[in-house]
Amino acid sequence: MDTSTFFKAKEQVNTLQLKSDSLEKNLFGQYTPCLFEFNELPICETHDSVIQLESRRYIGCKHKLIDWIFDIIQAETVNIHTATDIFAGTGVVAKKMLGLYDNVIINDFLFSNNQIYTAFLKAGKWNKEKIVKKIDFYNNLDESKLCDNYFSENYGGKYFDYDMSKKIGWIREDIEKVKSELTEKEYAILLATLIYNIDKHANTLGHFEAYIKKPIKQTKLQLRLIDVQEFSNLTIYRKDANELAKEIKSDLVYIDPPYNSRQYSRFYHVYENLVKWDKPVLSGVAMKPPVKNMSKYCTSKAPETFANLIQNLDTKYLVVSYNNTYNSKSGSSKNKIKLEEIEAVLNEKGETKRFEKDYRFFNAGKTDLKNHQELLYITKVK
Repeated sequence: MDTSTFFKAKEQVNTLQLKSDSLEKNLFGQYTPCLFEFNELPICETHDSVIQLESRRYIGCKHKLIDWIFDIIQAETVNIHTATDIFAGTGVVAKKMLGLYDNVIINDFLFSNNQIYTAFLKAGKWNKEKIVKKIDFYNNLDESKLCDNYFSENYGGKYFDYDMSKKIGWIREDIEKVKSELTEKEYAILLATLIYNIDKHANTLGHFEAYIKKPIKQTKLQLRLIDVQEFSNLTIYRKDANELAKEIKSDLVYIDPPYNSRQYSRFYHVYENLVKWDKPVLSGVAMKPPVKNMSKYCTSKAPETFANLIQNLDTKYLVVSYNNTYNSKSGSSKNKIKLEEIEAVLNEKGETKRFEKDYRFFNAGKTDLKNHQELLYITKVK
């Protein structure tokens, strides 16, 4: 089964969000070593099948909308040399920009996303043979013989099978131990390779707000290399978007902020913890770290925060993605900024056009929302 087929099938079942308070604290009680079978995905030994940037479960990913978005952008804009993706998420929009414009700025405040952009896209020195050899070494580790570690103690039997979690933790610790022997690019490649390979094994519905309350199928973790590319016309930031807006100048800025109360730093806390690797004490059923890196766009302050962002951007064109999920029965799914508020702010900045596309929304299992649309605004700044 190839990666695209896997994620297409996986997406079909990712329509329900479980509440944390309905899940067990520990699915297996005391941990015991288990025997594994090889999974059905191709292992990394041939290294002829790499994992693509878009092959990741991520709420709000624009991969399926990318052609629609850029058909409109290219029809409505001219003389774009520098383009910015200021809430980059998976990075698929910025990746598209890299093939179209002279210079691209990509920004996201998650630590894990920052490493992913460096690994997949940033120009930098790296030795493929060295990385492949390291991945082969990890693939030959026997999970059942590895010692318990921070990752397995916290996530084993919850988000990942216990023995697999021991291997994940062992690999992450080894990456940190050999960091001085790695370039910036190589370090990021190993981290991103680990994240993208374990993502398909995570015992979740696509995020880490909760794990699924059922026994986890034992599967052997076999890493495949990510699709490493190098673009010299890319600048990467990990900043609050509103602060970065005061520092940059760009012909076009694409803006895809969080739409509702779901904080991305909490939804993807396992990957944030895995990348930062400062091993905080975790708490709650979902095993989350202390609250940090929270976005105002997920709060009642979203409208004024959005207005501040738009006011501070020095650009020719603003491109804003949003949707019309306002009637959700789930409070966490309801949009934080009204369309009238978005339009008022953009109209003040310049001539604004609105485009609509019917699109299936992320469903938390409580909403039967009809006529759901993805919206795209393009403003030609005065």
